[in-house]
Amino acid sequence: MSVTAPEKAETIWPDLIRKEFETNQFNGRVGTRLLSETERVRVWEIRLAPGERIAFHRHVLDYFWTAVTPGSARSHMQDGTTVEAIYRAGDTRHFKYGKGEYKIHDLENTGVNDLWFTTVEFLDSANEPIKLDQEA
Repeated sequence: MSVTAPEKAETIWPDLIRKEFETNQFNGRVGTRLLSETERVRVWEIRLAPGERIAFHRHVLDYFWTAVTPGSARSHMQDGTTVEAIYRAGDTRHFKYGKGEYKIHDLENTGVNDLWFTTVEFLDSANEPIKLDQEA
């Protein structure tokens, strides 16, 4: 995966993106579809057609994602940056959060093909899982 230098959001985030960020501060849906949940893990799928995006969501649990397909994406991050990334099939990243730590971001497919990830959250992390709405 390659990531370009971030740009400051204060000058480039459209109003719609800013409003969605505020509304979804505690959205625990980190994927487009919850595939499985046990007492230990939540397994998510993220599938985005070109131009589609997953809304802002909050990561509080240790997790990893794996890119199933290659592609490119843009994320607006909680610190006000916008990050562009290119993924290869098989790229995997692991994240760990201490008590009270979190990350909020969105993800938009900026490529020409479907973008597909599998994300696994570990429910026995330092933070309590965010309760999911009925639609998960």
